[in-house]
Amino acid sequence: MDTQKLLSLDDAKWKEFEGGYRSPYDASFALRSLRDGVDVWDELWNELHHQGDVGIASYAAVPQLVAIAATLVRRDWNFYGLIATIETERHRKGNPSVPDWLMESYQDAWHQVMEIAAADLARNCEALTVQTILGVLALAKGEIKLGALLSTVDSSEVDEWVEQRLGWSEQYR
Repeated sequence: MDTQKLLSLDDAKWKEFEGGYRSPYDASFALRSLRDGVDVWDELWNELHHQGDVGIASYAAVPQLVAIAATLVRRDWNFYGLIATIETERHRKGNPSVPDWLMESYQDAWHQVMEIAAADLARNCEALTVQTILGVLALAKGEIKLGALLSTVDSSEVDEWVEQRLGWSEQYR
């Protein structure tokens, strides 16, 4: 990703953005902390997404999250799950559109995340991370419904679905 296109974490615009609660949320502080190795995932999850609502702060955070993730040796489901949630909810009626000034950076981040996700799939990662990566890959390819399904369904729902639809316990080892 061209870091010149990223909205600087020092830009005053961050103070103007709304998060998931439809109130101002300056994500730059948490993103700087994350970049510096501090675990701020709970804050980012809480502030950038709330009951299906996302805001401009959520969209502006995605390119930063991808840039930060690209510098890490290992990424877990929090990274993939949060960006998948933001991208899925971006399509929800009532949520704002990605502003024109941010769209190129946002789309570039989604292109870059495919490479990061593919590299992580080649590593040994836990089942939840694999599932969320698959959801992110689908979202990055524009398969919104499939990506939403993969990134939100839990393992008990998968078990139930394969049993009902495929007769798993009777047909498979």
